[in-house]
Amino acid sequence: MMAEHERKVSSGATVEAAEAARDELAAALGTAGITLPSLRVDPLSYGDERGESTFALVELGRCNIPTALAMAAALRAGRA
Repeated sequence: MMAEHERKVSSGATVEAAEAARDELAAALGTAGITLPSLRVDPLSYGDERGESTFALVELGRCNIPTALAMAAALRAGRA
């Protein structure tokens, strides 16, 4: 069985897939006590001039220094 973080998503990922990934990441970060206020699906990444979905990106956004350090600590703890 493939771990959650090992799931493959094609470069043509849908908006729904990007929203699900964003929600999964937000939940995992929340478990570690971390909130990224700018975490979102980038609206400019998933449509072309015809309105057709081409790919979707999850934008992590910006965060302050304490949040960046908390994320680094959570990632290190997960590797232990």
